[in-house]
Amino acid sequence: MTTDAARDRKLIAALTAAQLYYMQDQTMEVIARELGTSRSSVSRLLSFAREVGLVDIRIHSPLERLGMLEQRLNERHGITAHIAPIPERVSEVERLERVALTAGRLLTQFVESNMVVGVAWGSTISAVSRSLLPKETHGTTFVQLNGAGNTQTSGLEYSSDILQRFGYAFGAQVEQFPVPAFFDSPDTREAMWRERSTRRVLAFQAKMDIAVFGLGSPGADVPSRVYVGGYLGRDDYRSLEEDAVIGDVATVFFRADGSWRDVRLNARSTGPGLDRLRRVPRRVCVVSGAAKLGSLRAAIGAGLITDVVLDDALARRLLDSD
Repeated sequence: MTTDAARDRKLIAALTAAQLYYMQDQTMEVIARELGTSRSSVSRLLSFAREVGLVDIRIHSPLERLGMLEQRLNERHGITAHIAPIPERVSEVERLERVALTAGRLLTQFVESNMVVGVAWGSTISAVSRSLLPKETHGTTFVQLNGAGNTQTSGLEYSSDILQRFGYAFGAQVEQFPVPAFFDSPDTREAMWRERSTRRVLAFQAKMDIAVFGLGSPGADVPSRVYVGGYLGRDDYRSLEEDAVIGDVATVFFRADGSWRDVRLNARSTGPGLDRLRRVPRRVCVVSGAAKLGSLRAAIGAGLITDVVLDDALARRLLDSD
């Protein structure tokens, strides 16, 4: 047999072995029986297939794909995206927890000494508060962005737990905001805003270096606490529907086009006006789940976000929807 003929036979055997091994997931023992050879010979054939280019093995890192997604979001929307890779089949609760874990690690990089950090309570930020890594800081203050009380509860225990976890993780001072989430009338809110104790908290909010918040959405798979925690009555829901509200940040509601000033319920809300929020140097939004796509798009369009922590599926949906 000529040298060329022998090489051709070896190429055919190597190609057959490669197809069985890489394309059909057959074991080396099965391939050896089919080719009438030994397992060690099959191993040598597979090595030969790689050497001569019959097989091209590439490793596709999900981190590289995520990096491309993050870059595209930055180019298209001018925001810094931090994407958590999450399997498609996990529950929405697990998806939120994994995004919150990413956010908790990220905040360790963002929060430094002598900062004022605003925190909005809610299901997402509660999960973030449980995922924080300890970091000692000095002169740092965490301030609550919106009241948590309603007709059923003062809300202090819930919001305090979240705020205290942030304070403990960073060895920081905390400033609670002991007011209801919504006043009964705009006049009550205006009167309360003139009180010295309230003005003290508002002064901290005015000095924020970082704001950390989730996005509320009436149709989220993991219900936003403001929509299910007894904060809104039937008339409130009707008002939000008539005002075409798509979501909220710290109980301040906005529409799909980012407008918010003439949403009627905002006149009674204790959250910071979105103009105030836009002046914060770093605004970190933590969001997960496809149901938050509309509110996320609106918040980005309104200029409320500088950094967003989200799951990879939501990131792709955001880009596809553009």
